[in-house]
Amino acid sequence: MAKVHVFDHPLIQHKLTYIRDKRTGSKEFRELVEEVAMLMAYEVTRDLPLEEAEVETPVGPAKTKVLAGKKLGVVPILRAGLGMVNGVLKLIPAAKVGHIGLYRDPETLQPVEYYCKLPTDVPERDLIVIDPMLATGGSAAAAITFLKEKGAKNIKLMCLIAAPEGIRTVQEAHPDVDIYAAAVDEKLNDHGYIVPGLGDAGDRLFGTK
Repeated sequence: MAKVHVFDHPLIQHKLTYIRDKRTGSKEFRELVEEVAMLMAYEVTRDLPLEEAEVETPVGPAKTKVLAGKKLGVVPILRAGLGMVNGVLKLIPAAKVGHIGLYRDPETLQPVEYYCKLPTDVPERDLIVIDPMLATGGSAAAAITFLKEKGAKNIKLMCLIAAPEGIRTVQEAHPDVDIYAAAVDEKLNDHGYIVPGLGDAGDRLFGTK
């Protein structure tokens, strides 16, 4: 079964407090989400392979390490996932970005796909699927299924806040996909929102209702 990695870094936990706060406006909310995404990406990419290199410092030659040319891709689930993209790209600017558009049917709570645009070399890339909230898990599981159908083999899921129900859904559908979260909250309410969560991430990012 895939592992769940919950980050307890003080900076992540501090910023997450203000992300949760209903008094935080859209501008600050967007900035905080981007900052936390960057901090999380630092850990999510910890296992990237390295190879030896040599450079000339002002003092003399140095044997050091560089990334071993592993191709990476970032796939936000629209629309809320867009808020995390720039934070990840600040650390790995060479990564290509795909987009998967899914919305949750308010009656069935099941994901419905409406858009997909991916790099042409998906099978050759390690992919990080990003979405601020892992609630029911339906959207994330559906997005991962779609990526696998396109040939993706190495996928990680990164979110700000996860519910136990969403974790179970993804683990049951994709036991090979590790889940990275800044927090795992108590439960879902009757409307499929994470409790206590942070509300609707998309609305808070973009100032909509």
